[in-house]
Amino acid sequence: MDTARALKLARPFFAGLAALGLAVGLVLWFAGRADWAATVWTVATLPVLLALVTEIVTSLKRGEVGLDIVAALSMTAALAFGEQLAAAIVALMYAGGQYLESYAERQASREMTALLSRVPRTAVRHRDGALEEIALDLIMPGDRLLVRRGDVVPVDGTIASGVAVLDQSALTGESVPVQLKPGEAALSGSTNAGEAFDLTATRRADESTYAGIVRLVEAAQRSRAPMSRIADRYAIVFLVVTVALAALAWALAGDPIRAVAVLVVATPCPLILAVPVAIVSGLSRAAKLGILIKGGKAIESLAAVRALVIDKTGTLTLGEAHLVATRVADHFTADELLQLAASLDQASKHIIAQTLVTEARAKGLKLTIPVDVVETPGEGIIGLVDGREVVVGGVHFIASKVGDGDLADLTRDRPPGAIVVAVAIDGRVAGLLILSDELRAGTEQLLRALRDLGIDRIVLATGDRQEVASAVTAGLSLDQVRSELTPDQKILVVLAERKNGPVVMVGDGINDAPALAAADVGIAMGAKGAAASAEAADVVLLVDDLDRILPAIKIARRSRFIALESVIAGIGLSIAAMIAAAFGHLAPVEGALLQEVIDVAVIFNALRALRG
Repeated sequence: MDTARALKLARPFFAGLAALGLAVGLVLWFAGRADWAATVWTVATLPVLLALVTEIVTSLKRGEVGLDIVAALSMTAALAFGEQLAAAIVALMYAGGQYLESYAERQASREMTALLSRVPRTAVRHRDGALEEIALDLIMPGDRLLVRRGDVVPVDGTIASGVAVLDQSALTGESVPVQLKPGEAALSGSTNAGEAFDLTATRRADESTYAGIVRLVEAAQRSRAPMSRIADRYAIVFLVVTVALAALAWALAGDPIRAVAVLVVATPCPLILAVPVAIVSGLSRAAKLGILIKGGKAIESLAAVRALVIDKTGTLTLGEAHLVATRVADHFTADELLQLAASLDQASKHIIAQTLVTEARAKGLKLTIPVDVVETPGEGIIGLVDGREVVVGGVHFIASKVGDGDLADLTRDRPPGAIVVAVAIDGRVAGLLILSDELRAGTEQLLRALRDLGIDRIVLATGDRQEVASAVTAGLSLDQVRSELTPDQKILVVLAERKNGPVVMVGDGINDAPALAAADVGIAMGAKGAAASAEAADVVLLVDDLDRILPAIKIARRSRFIALESVIAGIGLSIAAMIAAAFGHLAPVEGALLQEVIDVAVIFNALRALRG
């Protein structure tokens, strides 16, 4: 464990020690043992001072100058000139502020411990006529693997047997599961949404698609420069002014206690405390709305965004296929078509069949039990429903069973990217059930509201085909639509938009994770999205509601404004107190107590970020 991490973990100890030392010293002082009290205050101050000096040295090695130097100077000067009580008060102020900052970070990251649980750890391999569970790194090209229902495909490979129904939305952005026949390629990271099938591995785990995306996330995270604390931006100027004023007071008065008083009252606790308190308040406020913001850097960055890059599937759209239209032939009604098709589909485990069953039940249609069912995997199903012969499947499957009939007219002008389920009843084409991923309600209103907040550019970046992306976004006030993008191309889109200002990226799939990590702020749809995207993002929407982006930005801006307001007010009061101390109107202990009053005022002001 490095020194910086060890000191960070020890912050609660230092805060507790400073508080205990100050309290015990005061008891001894009121009991008439001033000498013992001075010793206790010194003992309580020294560990905090030593830790502070260690942090300062570490920061200076990185080329960073912070306001912590002022706190170290004030404690050192107070101890050197016999003002132990003032030193203990400053030590408590500083240690308490550091502990509060650590508390903010812990609160922000507490919910993120299991977000990579989707990554497969083992695979089931055929070996000598039996099945064995092995670690991913033992898989070799040519191995035959069993991928069970619900499993994540562990490595890239080809379908060896059976028809695979794979949910690839996390990888490609396509919301509709794909059907793969023997010999067709399957991507690692896809989820088996159908029956179990065998896969022949074509790559090792570390060479597969999913592993490559994870590496992109890590590289993008490393490339993003960390943001400095708001407090440190004022460090050098405030440090120079403080030291100069303390030295001038000492020189003019000939009394070193004047310098100690100036340093004590200059201890920048308004800066050290105001920022984390406002940030914690903003994080808490956001959490109540189902918005997890990962710490102060994320909330500060979110407050400054000027461009938005947004994914389509599962983000701009619902990410699930729904019945959007029904086309019927003569002598049939839409409800009759859906009722008969869904009744037959009760006998199928196919994901589209189950979607139709769900849609029919949602409409209150009464489903009956089918008989004499025969299913052709991946193509269609035939059976009797209430004595009527019903056939449900793809257009080609229906045509092969009952002829083309009215199919040509019914399939004309179907929506791009939609799934068409054909239905035949009693040997005749009865109609089509059209399923598609729907745009979220209120999307255009959301985009307008984002522009009202100062978002100048809104760009769609999706892995979907151009015609699908164009159809879905028709009528939306987008500045640009980028389609058929790979994960690394989405990164380029994010980087290109940086010329317009800080960029926020919104997505939910594994394919969005690298771009989320590369953006100034990544927002992941955490309710249904992939774990990798939530891990890479700075903000996770725990509720599946895209509208939460609006309060997230508003809370971030309000928290940042209140933090800056507290900083400016606190420093202004501190400078006024420094001038008073320089002219001898404040003793060191009085200055330390006044600084505590300023701290309390600043903290109460920062807590306003808890309110809307």
